[in-house]
Amino acid sequence: MAPSFLFSQFMGGLTTAMFLFLIASGLSLVFGIMRVINFAHGSFYMLGAYLAWQGVQWVHPTGGGFWIAALFAATVVGLLGAVVERLFFRSLYGREELYQLLFTYALVLILGDAAKFIWGTDQLSVSTPPVLVGSVTIFGTTQPLYNLFMMAIGPAIAFAGWLVLNRTGVGRLVRAAQMDREMLDALGANVGFIYTGMFVFSSFLAGLSGALVTPIQSIVPGMDVLIIVQAFIVVVIGGMGSFWGTFWGSVIYGEVLSFGILIFPGFSLFSVFALMAVILIVRPWGLFGRPL
Repeated sequence: MAPSFLFSQFMGGLTTAMFLFLIASGLSLVFGIMRVINFAHGSFYMLGAYLAWQGVQWVHPTGGGFWIAALFAATVVGLLGAVVERLFFRSLYGREELYQLLFTYALVLILGDAAKFIWGTDQLSVSTPPVLVGSVTIFGTTQPLYNLFMMAIGPAIAFAGWLVLNRTGVGRLVRAAQMDREMLDALGANVGFIYTGMFVFSSFLAGLSGALVTPIQSIVPGMDVLIIVQAFIVVVIGGMGSFWGTFWGSVIYGEVLSFGILIFPGFSLFSVFALMAVILIVRPWGLFGRPL
């Protein structure tokens, strides 16, 4: 195999990884800090995609205004996350995981039917923003500018998230809430506000990832279920609650899938699930996580 071909496979896996990181990071934070298994996180991703398409139609039906539409979609999904957390999720804190899965799966069904009612069942698509149309040649391979943009934004968000969690007062409160919520509440901190803020941030990332995926992937009903399975695999590999663990888990997932398609075309997904199974056996809390 030519080195340029292998490099092209590597870049394709990296693009997949960065899209997965955007959605899996929010899922990991919600579980790691709030101890809630949010299966409806994929539905927020789907709504972000649909809302981005709707925003483009309102701003510029011919394909302009993508960035405004993406910000609009992420903001609306973040606000929806605040409503859902306030009205429903607060009753799930401390409950068994089975209750959380049942409730969030019901939310998946509700939001899925709502999306079909509003936007129908046809495939929708969004044009690539004009500034990122085209490609460049790197090591003899053609790389779309939009893919390179995603490869850059993933590490930027990972570093910003790590900086906030580890170098700011808000981050210290969040980590304190993760370790001992009752003690933090006894010290006078508004734990409920912290939880709402984390859920809003998580939902915002899900909506943003759904909006950013629209130029390279069709918007269809059911895309939420597919992405949440992939996101859970990433979180299991990297470790629940670990921001950098989610980042490297996404990279591992993307590269294993990309080269798995190359080496074992009929068993590419098997390679990813096999890796997850090995990690669960050897290190159940993930490569970068900590035992609960």
